[in-house]
This record gives sequence, C-alpha cells and structure tokens, in this order.
Amino acid sequence: MGFIKLDQLPELQIAKGIYGRAVTADCVTVFHAKLEKGVLLPEHSHHNEQVVNVIEGELELIVKGETYSLVPGTAMVLEPNVPHSGRAVTDCLVIDVFHPVRKDFAGTSFGGYPSEKKS
Repeated sequence: MGFIKLDQLPELQIAKGIYGRAVTADCVTVFHAKLEKGVLLPEHSHHNEQVVNVIEGELELIVKGETYSLVPGTAMVLEPNVPHSGRAVTDCLVIDVFHPVRKDFAGTSFGGYPSEKKS
C-alpha cells in the first residue's frame, strides 16, 4: 500500500490539450486526465481493458462506429484491442482505469498515438 499525492506525480502530456497523472500499482493503472474543450482523441487501441469515468464535463467516445456521450455519473468499459476515438465537448476531468498496467504511462513521457508516431 502506498499513499500518493497526485500533484507530486509527473504530469504527462498525452497529446496537445490532454494532460494527466498516472498512479500505477502492481496490476492496474489509474490515470487522472484533464482534457481541454475541443481536443480530439485519435483512433487507437491497446491491449488493456479500460474503464472511462467522466468526473466533470462531457466527453464523446466513438466505439465500433457508435458515438456515446459520457458525463458525470456515466462510465464506459472498453474491451482490450477495441479501436476507439473521442472528443472533449467541454473541458473534462476523467479518471481512466487500465488493466493490466499501462507501461507506456510510466515515468514522464507517453509513447504517443499510432497516428503521431514517425516511421
């Protein structure tokens, strides 16, 4: 068990307008994210199961061609390897839970979305 002060964790910049702090345990990563209004989440997938929890604001997620509006009091479970994208309708605070651990969220940098990687 460990006590963590979120403001003392390194802030990751996932993409322009997407920032957050990752809490990593043995089997799970909990990512506390801030998304600026209008920011787009490029389509991507990962081997992690993900639970998206909107704490403040409105987030649109597109999963399997269907658009979902997430607001406080709603959550979305994404199975591993399912492509998804999204858009912050407003400024948002989101808590994402990933299993297994997101190794690319360790340290102070993010590996990037596939569309951002250079070949």
